[in-house]
Amino acid sequence: MNDTSTSDLLVDITGHVATVTLNRPPHNFLDFDQIGHLADTLEGLERSGEIRAVVLAANGRSFCAGANFAGGGVAPELQGGADREAIGGSATLRLYDEGVRLFEFGLPIVAAVQGPAIGGGLGLAMVADFRITCPEARFSANFAALGIHQGFGLSVTLPERLGPSGASLVLLTSRRFTGEQAVQVGLADELVDSSRLVERARELASEMAANAPLALRSIRATLRQGLADRVRRATRHEASEQARLSLTADAAEGIRAVAERRPGDFGGS
Repeated sequence: MNDTSTSDLLVDITGHVATVTLNRPPHNFLDFDQIGHLADTLEGLERSGEIRAVVLAANGRSFCAGANFAGGGVAPELQGGADREAIGGSATLRLYDEGVRLFEFGLPIVAAVQGPAIGGGLGLAMVADFRITCPEARFSANFAALGIHQGFGLSVTLPERLGPSGASLVLLTSRRFTGEQAVQVGLADELVDSSRLVERARELASEMAANAPLALRSIRATLRQGLADRVRRATRHEASEQARLSLTADAAEGIRAVAERRPGDFGGS
């Protein structure tokens, strides 16, 4: 198929495996355009009939650091303020709708998580069937530290992956897990040296791609039956709660605290 690489998304095809690399270093922050472009690219790979598995990788310090809370602001599509809607509004729902398209994708995905996967970035990593990581990676659903509700379908993907108790630990503590700890608790599947990360992800993807493609898609569809619909319903609730909580004093304090790298001083209002 034709090369679909662009400046912010690189595509490399070897045999029946496509490696799709987020290319907005250093942090690959989430926004509507990026997620929509990623969904378009994956759908094009699926339609080609030649690709049987995908590696999702990233260039830069972070795999995906979620929305940009630096300086007390967020990425334009999620930003609050006088001329912007609160987090959880229609722009957030548009981003989440694009995210649901990733869950509707029909081929196996192996994520190569080389650095922080934070907030919505963790949500993006959890789209994948498998996560290969390294010691330098960090995994965190830091929404409670920001004073808001989790998003990007984590209300579904974390309990399904970790069970209710494990998901509660990740979400209610806002804890940052190292790559090794992520494997121990189930957020990731395998730990390798960073120098072998993408290579190992490609090996796993190639192992799957060597099998009969119709059977591969059928088995995966059965295992993930209804997942996209559950995520779609969950993101409506997530966005509603984010919209409500983003207007609180605690959310304003949480965003400041994270930007200033200090604990939040929350008052419950």
